[in-house]
Amino acid sequence: MVADPSGRETHRGKFPRASRLLRTAEFDATFAQRLSAGDGVLVIHAKPSGLEHPRLGLVVSRKVGNAVRRNRWKRLLRAAFRLNQHKLPAMDLVCVPRQRDEPTLLEVANSLTRLADKLRQKSERRAVPPASGSGEAVPPPQTGC
Repeated sequence: MVADPSGRETHRGKFPRASRLLRTAEFDATFAQRLSAGDGVLVIHAKPSGLEHPRLGLVVSRKVGNAVRRNRWKRLLRAAFRLNQHKLPAMDLVCVPRQRDEPTLLEVANSLTRLADKLRQKSERRAVPPASGSGEAVPPPQTGC
């Protein structure tokens, strides 16, 4: 037994609701953030969540294959997330498989952690305000007449 993100005790193999993106609005907000990274295995779209733990959303289209292949992809992605969620940044992550072939769990897990770290870095760079000497025009002080 381990504690899930909400503090409740759960079995190690579970994927609690608190760790999932469930609503269309949550997916839309993540896609609208326009923060993504990809490799040969996955494309991940991300949004800082303000929570203390990562959340996972899955989008597996029919381009990946029939229902058996799509469900296999979903199982691989959920397993990779469960095994590595302690390494992932506290962001909403929407994973989209890029290839039709089924990779191994290790390949998916490596891709997930590598891309999530890249997205964390991108997000941090976006959050840093530009320096005062960024070349923006500053209006001259107004004099009173």
